[in-house]
Amino acid sequence: MADESLIEFPCQLPIKVMGRNTPEFRDRMLAAVRSELNEVDDNDVSIRLSRDERFASLTITVYVQNHDELRRAYGAMHATGLVLYAL
Repeated sequence: MADESLIEFPCQLPIKVMGRNTPEFRDRMLAAVRSELNEVDDNDVSIRLSRDERFASLTITVYVQNHDELRRAYGAMHATGLVLYAL
């Protein structure tokens, strides 16, 4: 079966990841993404807190060459154990 992706690579893509609003959440997510995708600038990251500030939603805009890079970035974030949900 051929890899039929709706995403046309290479491209800029926002990754959204949600977790508990802890001091290490943002830094660990960025480190995880940077371990797979070298070119992630702090200006490409935005954070939004839940109403009660217990949870944080990060949007990290990345440039990916192919589906495998994207899969590895998501895998690295999930491997931290801090991700509650990712889009």
